[in-house]
Amino acid sequence: MSLIWSRWHQKIKQRINLIRKTNWTTDNIPDQSGRVVIITGANSGIGFEAAKALTAKNALVILAVRNQSKGEAAAAHIASEVPGAKLSVHMLDVANLASVKAFADKMKADYKQLDLLINNAGIMVPPYGKTVDGFESQFGTNHLGHFTLTAQLYDLLKSTSNSRIVNVSSNAHKMGKINLDDLNWENRKYVSWTAYGDSKIANLYFTYELARKIQAAGHHVMVTAAHPGLTSSNLAKGAGIRFFNSLFAQSGSMGALPTLMAATDPSAKNGDYFGPSKLSGWRGYPKRVFSNKASHDTDIAARLWEISQDMTQVKFQV
Repeated sequence: MSLIWSRWHQKIKQRINLIRKTNWTTDNIPDQSGRVVIITGANSGIGFEAAKALTAKNALVILAVRNQSKGEAAAAHIASEVPGAKLSVHMLDVANLASVKAFADKMKADYKQLDLLINNAGIMVPPYGKTVDGFESQFGTNHLGHFTLTAQLYDLLKSTSNSRIVNVSSNAHKMGKINLDDLNWENRKYVSWTAYGDSKIANLYFTYELARKIQAAGHHVMVTAAHPGLTSSNLAKGAGIRFFNSLFAQSGSMGALPTLMAATDPSAKNGDYFGPSKLSGWRGYPKRVFSNKASHDTDIAARLWEISQDMTQVKFQV
C-alpha cells in the first residue's frame, strides 16, 4: 500500500509541476527587490492578493485604501504570512479628487521612485449616486479617480526606469455604451450595469490612449490593462450577484493573476491586455487577451481624454 501511495503521490507532484510550467502563476513573477509599488483598493479582493504576491517577491508595497483600519488589518495579515514584508498603508479615496491630490502629494514627497502603479480600486453596480465632486459614482470612481491619480503621479513614474501602470478593467467593458454627452447620467434613465460597463471600457480607452501618447513621447513607461474574469470579491454587493459568484467564481488569488501578469511579465508591451484563458475569459490562468472592437475606437479615446481633463480640472501632460 505504501508503494502505491508513493507512486500516486509522485504522479500528483509531476502533474503539479507540469501545470506550473505551462500556466502563468506567481512563480513567474520576477524578483521585485528595490521596487516601489502602489495598489489602490489593496485591503481586499484582487488588490489584496496582488499586494501579498508582490510583497512576497520583495517589493515595497503601498496599500492605498479608503479605510485606514481595514488597510492596517490587511497589512498585518500579509506580514503574518510574508516574513520581512515591506508594507505601508495610506489613505486614498479615488471617489474624491481632493483625497487623490493629497495622496499623490504625499507619495511625491516621501518617495523618489515609483516602479508600479496598479489602478485597482472600484465599485460595481450601486444605485444611482454621485461622488463628492458631482460625477456619476461608477464613472467617477472607476475612471476619473484613477485618471487623476495617474496624471499626478506620472512625473514620478516617468523618472523611474522601467516603470509600469496597470489599469484593472472588466469583461463587463463589452456592455459599455459610453455616452460622451451624458457621462453623469443626468439625461437618461440610469442602468447600473451599463454604467459599470461604461466605466470599465473607459479604463481601456484610457489605457490605449495613454499607451499611444507614451509611444509618441518616447518615454520609458509602460501601461497595460487586465481583467479578473469572474472572481469572488467584495466588489459586488447585491445578494443575487454574491450567490452567482459563490457558485461559479474563481478565487481571489486566481483572479489577481491577470493583474500580476500585466504588472510584471517581462514580455508585456505597451497597451497589452491580460485576462483568464478559459470559458471565454471568465476563468483560468492568465494570458494576453483582446478587448472588444469598440474599446479600440481612437476618436472616442481621444475625446474621452480631453473630457476627463475638463471634468477633473487636471491637465495630464505626457
